[in-house]
Amino acid sequence: MAESGKTSRGGLNRGRRVAVVGGGLGGLAAALAFARGGATVEVFERAPAITEVGAGIQVSPNGARVLAALGLEDAAAARSIAAEAVEPMDAVAGRRLTRFDLTQRPGPDYRFFHRADLIDILLTACRDAGVAVHTGAEVTPGTMPEADLVVGGDGIRSVLRPMLNGEDAPFFTGQVAWRAVIDHPDAAPVARVWMAPKQHAVTYPLPGGRLNIVAVQERQQWAKEGWNIHDDPGNLRHAFRGLSGRLTGLLDKVEAVGLWGLFRHPVAGHWHKDNIAILGDAAHPTLPFLAQGANLAFEDAWVLAACCDGAEIAEALPRYQQMRRDRVQRAISTANGNAVKYHLGGLPRRVAHMGLRGIGALAPGAYLDRLNWLYDHDVTQG
Repeated sequence: MAESGKTSRGGLNRGRRVAVVGGGLGGLAAALAFARGGATVEVFERAPAITEVGAGIQVSPNGARVLAALGLEDAAAARSIAAEAVEPMDAVAGRRLTRFDLTQRPGPDYRFFHRADLIDILLTACRDAGVAVHTGAEVTPGTMPEADLVVGGDGIRSVLRPMLNGEDAPFFTGQVAWRAVIDHPDAAPVARVWMAPKQHAVTYPLPGGRLNIVAVQERQQWAKEGWNIHDDPGNLRHAFRGLSGRLTGLLDKVEAVGLWGLFRHPVAGHWHKDNIAILGDAAHPTLPFLAQGANLAFEDAWVLAACCDGAEIAEALPRYQQMRRDRVQRAISTANGNAVKYHLGGLPRRVAHMGLRGIGALAPGAYLDRLNWLYDHDVTQG
């Protein structure tokens, strides 16, 4: 596939029948990538409608390059906010430790979306490209769609992953996360990471004068995995009591909140078998400490379609896993490391905060440059 997403490099996807299981961000991106290459594509989503309620998402430059190559750059820019900076915050004192400017970095903007807007952009583009989208269509091992290729973009509860790998044994990390959106029309276009001992929160603005909040706490009492668990906002406020009013004042505005137990899943050993391939969270779930879940799924979608466009399925699928596995493993390891850094206490916390202030004052570019391997990567260039 060429960078525009409108023409194909090898041309082998033209006329192929591709079935995508799952109508989330990764599944829709895969459907669009294959359709742009001339494939006949169907999406099978088990929910009665493809919707997403009450959630923000960060699209970093590596993910933005895929959206642009799929022809979605203008639509994405019109329905998102360009981030100006990342600001690490001392959540106890309410002080900003430093500011890392995102506007001076080369390449696409780092952007904040409401997830429902991004789903709508992809879904509209899929339908415009001729993708048939079936809702209320649950796929099981006994009711697999007939296709030349079946793509599993069906998330952490994937039907296809166990078919390739058997059942997993994810383990509770000892952390839970709350997710909420509040009205906050004056929010600056920055991502703030509010750090405190054994807990942290991330806030960033969304279009329409809203603010996305994800708050994480270490605790032994586990919660189920998945954002469909509703919790009492009072539990969130109680968990973060005693911190700066700059943060707790935001939590006081929360009227509805979802709770998610954070579980660590292994990266799948097998991403493909016969004519089946998996991507995104179905292949490599990641904890939400690097904001890369959707971005890695976008990359997967592009690489899978490009591999299949240049080779027969039996050759393309092993190549796809080979190209992706090391990179996603590195991203997951980095996210796991952030989970520790955000929750430091005592002397390690004071030392870390002094280091952040020093880097921000003396070498502000160095902090973000350590992620050049992540943000500067461009899967659309082959």
